[in-house]
Amino acid sequence: MASERQVVLKKIESAQKMKTLMADYFYELDRAARSPEEKVAWCTSVGPAELLRAFGFKVYFPENHGAMLGATRMATDLIPVANAIGYSPDVCSYLTSDVGSYLRHETPLSKAYPGVTSVPRPDVMVYNTNQCRDVQEWFQFFQREFDVPAFGIISPRGMREVTADQVAFVSRQMQDLIHPLEEISGNEFDSEKLKESLLLSKRCVDLWKEVLHTATHRPSPLTFFDGTIHMGPAVVLRGDPRAVDYYEALLGELRERVKGRVAAVEGEKLRLYWEGMPIWGKLREHAELFAHHQACVLASTYCNSWVFEAFDPQNPFDSMARAYLEIFIVRSEPFKEEYIQRMVQAFQIDGIIFHDSKSCPNNSNNRYGLPERLFRKRGLPYVVIPGDLNDLRCYSEEQGRTQIEAFIEQLNQR
Repeated sequence: MASERQVVLKKIESAQKMKTLMADYFYELDRAARSPEEKVAWCTSVGPAELLRAFGFKVYFPENHGAMLGATRMATDLIPVANAIGYSPDVCSYLTSDVGSYLRHETPLSKAYPGVTSVPRPDVMVYNTNQCRDVQEWFQFFQREFDVPAFGIISPRGMREVTADQVAFVSRQMQDLIHPLEEISGNEFDSEKLKESLLLSKRCVDLWKEVLHTATHRPSPLTFFDGTIHMGPAVVLRGDPRAVDYYEALLGELRERVKGRVAAVEGEKLRLYWEGMPIWGKLREHAELFAHHQACVLASTYCNSWVFEAFDPQNPFDSMARAYLEIFIVRSEPFKEEYIQRMVQAFQIDGIIFHDSKSCPNNSNNRYGLPERLFRKRGLPYVVIPGDLNDLRCYSEEQGRTQIEAFIEQLNQR
């Protein structure tokens, strides 16, 4: 093991533009929450943000705040606050850390954006259970706290193929939101504004897909750890032209890297796939650890979760319903197996890291034999790393490092 080799993580220059963009976004939310003329909507990250923007809402995503709590390592101290009022340690640690943040009046937004003292108070909340039931419980906690309307879209799960009946079921629920959103926003529904919002979302996620696709090149110009940061605009600013502008700039930079054969990981030897949630509080440590061993974690299911190919501005409700039903997390085990095989082939993957996240069973895909089936059918080596998306008490630094290094050594000997 070349322990003397110094690791320097390659900086993506567009990151500074993203920081400015995200700061503008959070300051706008803060101003809207303080203004009687503007309205704020809370939305789950894979919910109908385009519809909310068409009504003129400023849209806030609690899951993004949950990721910030994890990345800043505030979550581990805040989770017990939610546990103390009856939320199990086994439920989503995004939920429990966010509830703890609210109860403690502590938020990473205050440090990152001076003058912002809290998350924006909502006028309405809209969630979609396509990710999990926990988002419903999460939003209902804040519905009780803020005494504002909350609407849920209930999605089917476990699908190998998405059917027309399933699309119609979800589409109808989205259309049923029109009347209450008109009353809350004070604006009449405008189908042209929805088409415009969806057109911008479509352009945003198409660019994001192209950004991620640059990693098919050897050497890869970006890593999974880069992707977890740069996916921010695709999550919180879909339907906003600034997200399109940002991804055009990022894609241009990455294409220049590809042209110049600039590697995200110097001396890239191994190409790895990360399956499951990030361990937010360990992003930098993991990026450095893999880079030290010249292993590039360059693709993931997680970052691709914000690629919505079904968006069609000419058929907004049905296409949104289909797009939000086609995401990996709600699909059947056979679909997931086929999807990962396609990704392994496209990105020329040498091995897979499965993160078994204690509080996120819906996004831990190692629990029903999938790694073993992939190994048996395709010979794909894998390792399972126990941990959690936000609760660092569930992650053993020593065990994780040992598992990762042993896995890399195994792959190097193949």
